[in-house]
Amino acid sequence: MRIYILAASLFVFLSSAVAQNAGKISGSVLQNAKPAEGATVSLLRAKDSAVVKLSVASKDGLYVFDNIADGKYLLTATAVGHRKTYSKQIEVSPQQRIVQLPAFNLIAVEKALTDVTVTAKRPLVEQRIDRTIVNVDASITNIGASALEVLEKSPGVSVDREGNISLKGKEGVLLMVDGRPTQLSGADLANLLRNMNANQLDQIEIMTNPPARYDASGTSGIINIKTKKIITAGYNGSATVSYTQGHYPKTAEAFNLNYRNAKLNLFTNLSHNYREATSLLTIQRNLYNSTTDALENYFDQRADLRNKGNSYNAKAGLDFFASKKTTLGLVLNGTSSSTSSANRNTTTISNSTKDLQSKTRANVDNANDWKNFSTNLNFRTVFEKGKELTSDLDFLKYRGGTDQFMVNAYEDAAGNPFRKADTLMGDLPQNIDVYSGRVDYLHPLKKGSRFEAGIKSSLVKTDNDAAYDSIQYGNVVHDVNRSNHFIYEENINAAYVNLSTSLSKKWSAQFGLRLENTNAKGTQLTTGETFNRQYTQLFPTAYFQYKANDKNNFGANFGRRVRRPNYGSLNPFIRFVDRYTYTKGNPMLKPSLSNNVELSHTWRNQITTTVNYTATTDMIDDIIEQKGEEAYKAPANIASLHQYGIAVDANTPVTKWWMSSISLNGFNNRYKGVAGGTPIELSQTSFTAMTTQQFKLSKTLTGEINGRFRSGLLEGVMKVKAMGFVGAGLSQQVMKGAGSLRLSVRDIFNTLKFRADSRYGNVDFNFQQKSESRVVTIGFSYRFSKGKKVAPVKRTAGSAGEEQDRIGQ
Repeated sequence: MRIYILAASLFVFLSSAVAQNAGKISGSVLQNAKPAEGATVSLLRAKDSAVVKLSVASKDGLYVFDNIADGKYLLTATAVGHRKTYSKQIEVSPQQRIVQLPAFNLIAVEKALTDVTVTAKRPLVEQRIDRTIVNVDASITNIGASALEVLEKSPGVSVDREGNISLKGKEGVLLMVDGRPTQLSGADLANLLRNMNANQLDQIEIMTNPPARYDASGTSGIINIKTKKIITAGYNGSATVSYTQGHYPKTAEAFNLNYRNAKLNLFTNLSHNYREATSLLTIQRNLYNSTTDALENYFDQRADLRNKGNSYNAKAGLDFFASKKTTLGLVLNGTSSSTSSANRNTTTISNSTKDLQSKTRANVDNANDWKNFSTNLNFRTVFEKGKELTSDLDFLKYRGGTDQFMVNAYEDAAGNPFRKADTLMGDLPQNIDVYSGRVDYLHPLKKGSRFEAGIKSSLVKTDNDAAYDSIQYGNVVHDVNRSNHFIYEENINAAYVNLSTSLSKKWSAQFGLRLENTNAKGTQLTTGETFNRQYTQLFPTAYFQYKANDKNNFGANFGRRVRRPNYGSLNPFIRFVDRYTYTKGNPMLKPSLSNNVELSHTWRNQITTTVNYTATTDMIDDIIEQKGEEAYKAPANIASLHQYGIAVDANTPVTKWWMSSISLNGFNNRYKGVAGGTPIELSQTSFTAMTTQQFKLSKTLTGEINGRFRSGLLEGVMKVKAMGFVGAGLSQQVMKGAGSLRLSVRDIFNTLKFRADSRYGNVDFNFQQKSESRVVTIGFSYRFSKGKKVAPVKRTAGSAGEEQDRIGQ
């Protein structure tokens, strides 16, 4: 507690001690001589009309822009159903820091509201002081795509063959949806994102060094997926349907509706996805004699995989405006997903000279059912002078399970059975309950500074009772060696303070400190083994920004973060891929810690260059181990990681009809540690490039070409080969702009293929996987509205911090 008090006192003292000379511009907006609540006011540079800041008029029609640098500006005011209105040129200077403008008087357009569609073209990528923002609808080829495919095209983001997400070449990403972690990881997280329709998404926020308000989890940062929200009084909404054809069909439908009046805001989001796909996985393994190291056997495994699934997502909620300053909210989320996979697997075993010895033919069928339900209760009240208190209570329930059925048949080199076929059945449930609560306080200080503080507590319990049975001579026999019952309980308590302030006319800063106390207990009921861990950690953050002039902006930031093991990764139960290959958890995993430093330069809000360094200890990654004929993958604290990187993100208009977005990232990863008992020291320099080129072909027709390339890189102990793809799309506005038709093609040249190898100790593997990536999608979207634009409801991110990102394995 003394740490909190000292830190808070220090930040408040610093905020009151610094001087600043930033300007202030204020005024009001009227329509029909009444306050134009919800009107959008834009502050533009007079020189090139570039947007500097945006504001929304209050209930009294008032707006204000603080912290404005000296210079010449224009203002515009807009509202649905009214013409855009411009101010005269104004100037902020040492002689006039505070500018009070006369009222804007908006003029209604002649057409009825139902005949007018007002659209604003948002850029594909936006850069902020502490995050990169991707506007999902700004890309034509996102229509009909999954959330995982949208992430795959985002700057600095990579997705491996199993759906694991890395950021700028570093694993350990905390993935959130609307500020609430997904509580999933690995295959379960990948399935969630594959079944999430891109038409539900509004923005993707990418934060490599998140502020102290966010959970410290995620050594490489946070990715927050924001779903669509509507800010119109009255009612409005949208509906989208799409059809995708690859080797198999896929469909997606989404519907959004919002109704708002003076006291109540009601909203819902419904979607359905059907996906069917195929892929081919091949693995080559060399087995060596443990004594002589001579090659003994060669395994060649081929798996033909077919997956299909239906998922339904529903979100509903309300905001009750108890008074002008107090809002109460309720949000309900539910997901139901049923998927099945059929794996037709053939493994050939040869001797050292590659003469065929035997074949194993396996049929592996999995039926996965996943249901989750979450409830969020939130409260917000505003006191005098902009002070604000928010709180959240969250309850999340996850119920999932996998029924596995595997049959293996054995043949000799001549194709004759030489061993009795065996059958293995698995019942693998996952039950997870999360309780979480948080309170946050915002206190504006003098001259635009802000002080924030908050506390949070969460309790998580997971219960996994994995049961395996085999069929022997027609009888079902319980497999004691493979079955396991594992219970994990975890309590995390956290507190933070954060200060944002202007140090001078050109310098601004943000400082944060977060403390997290973790108490964890794991119990294997099958064996009686237990572990208990308690630890407390501090996570500081600091941001500095220097605005040299209108064209050049420099930044620097530092942050410390943690990656706690996923709940499923701690569970030692087994999941089979085939007779010779499986995955398992590791209850001995420790959290990994990272220190991240970034330096950046932004030119004209269009080109940002970032240099970064990251040092990670006890890095968690998957390793491969061999025990006789069997090979398994398990997570481990394998090494320390040092990464140096440089990234360039450019979002520039080439002409009036051509907008270019290019993201380049180069980095060097150095791993040093022990994997499977073998010392490792690996290093590789890698490069990724992505681009989206958009062309306005007519007033209503837009075209897009996009592409991504990733050179070879290290994913822990695995060396992944280069890969890339090219896509294209067209978007045609219809129905007077209320609707749009989109056509897109992904991976036009069918080049997206995963290839990797891993060699250390007695491990010698090669992997190849080709999934169904070349697909064609056609989609239709329709937007409807009846009402006026108002200020959006400021909704908190919920209290289920990192917990939602750590379910599964």
